[in-house]
Amino acid sequence: MKLFKLSMAALVLSLSSLAMAEGGGDRTFERAMQANERAMAAYAAKQGKEVPVVKNYTYETELDIKKVVNVTPPIKSCNVVPSRMTYEDSAGKLITIEYKVLGECRTNGS
Repeated sequence: MKLFKLSMAALVLSLSSLAMAEGGGDRTFERAMQANERAMAAYAAKQGKEVPVVKNYTYETELDIKKVVNVTPPIKSCNVVPSRMTYEDSAGKLITIEYKVLGECRTNGS
C-alpha cells in the first residue's frame, strides 16, 4: 500500500510539472518581452528618441548597428525561444529586432 501511495504521489507531481512547463514557458516569454518593451520605452524617453517598434528578423534584414543598447537575457528552456536586441543605427535611431535562439537548457539538474 505504501508503494502504491508513493507511486501515485510521484505521478501527480510529474504531471503537474509538465502542465507548468507547457503553460508557464509562454507566460515567461511574454513577461520577458513586455519587460523589454517597457525598458526600451523608458530608455528612448530618457534619450529623447522615438520608442522602437519591434521588427522580426529575417536573413534578408540589413543591420546597421552602431551601438547595442539591450539584449534580452536567455530564457531557461530546452526549446527555441524568442529574444530581442535593441540597437542604435548610424543615424541614431533605435531599432528592436526579435529573433529566435535556443533557450538555456540544463538537463543535468543544475
